[in-house]
Amino acid sequence: MNSNLILSNDVLRAEIAPLGAELVRLQDATGADWLHDGDPVWWNGRSPLLFPMVGRATGDRIRVEGEAYDLPQHGFARRSLFDVVEAAPQRALLRLADSENTRRGYPFAFRLDLAYALDAATLNVVATVVNEDAKPLPCAFGFHPAFRWPLPGGKGAHEVRFERPEPAPIRRLADGLIDPREFPNPAASGTLALKPGLFDAGALIFDKLDSRRVAFGPPGGPEVAVSFPGLPHFALWTKPGAPYLCLEPWQGFAAPVGYDGDFSERPGVVVLAPGEQRRFMMDVTLKL
Repeated sequence: MNSNLILSNDVLRAEIAPLGAELVRLQDATGADWLHDGDPVWWNGRSPLLFPMVGRATGDRIRVEGEAYDLPQHGFARRSLFDVVEAAPQRALLRLADSENTRRGYPFAFRLDLAYALDAATLNVVATVVNEDAKPLPCAFGFHPAFRWPLPGGKGAHEVRFERPEPAPIRRLADGLIDPREFPNPAASGTLALKPGLFDAGALIFDKLDSRRVAFGPPGGPEVAVSFPGLPHFALWTKPGAPYLCLEPWQGFAAPVGYDGDFSERPGVVVLAPGEQRRFMMDVTLKL
């Protein structure tokens, strides 16, 4: 079994598992852990990577040039073993390439690199998708970090603070697919108070997002801020009563209800030309 990678400086300690290139622990200088511990009673994820698809496809199958391929929710990267390309005290690079197994559900040649680096109280994460095929490569990508709720040292009610007001309606899921209806945005003012019942109907999906930075924590208390330049979509999710909140920057989202078109034409999916690459970035900054 491949050992987890440890990055550390005077402020942060991050642990990354080669399985899924997943961030599985993020600690501050006191040793407090800011990530969900993966307790399967609630959810066994901590910060999985979503590739080559965000969300579900109709019938868990995508269509590519008239052929159907089985592809599970959020794709296969989170369950794939990445190769460790670089492991240094404050940075790491992990890589996943296409294989016979990945091509059964996603018939493309690709490379996915995950670079992690520490910069004071910030963890920088950069995912780079490279089209190594001779044909266009459609893909989506998402980050899915689950932060403890309440945060370490956080007292009282927590809230989510968006960089800007978010007046556009949000979307919800219907049987795992995007509901055709739009719903009033509870973060229209830019601040979302976290109240019981908010997630009873599942995730809040912001497909018309203005902000590129979101912070979470109690007013005046500890805070985790997630910045995601270049990623146009976002979701908030937890299971009712669970001790975590997921702040999820995305490129792409689940298929709309009834969608059965080509994967390349699915809303939110980007298409890379042969030899092209696309970077998806997220910074996580802790404030005690």
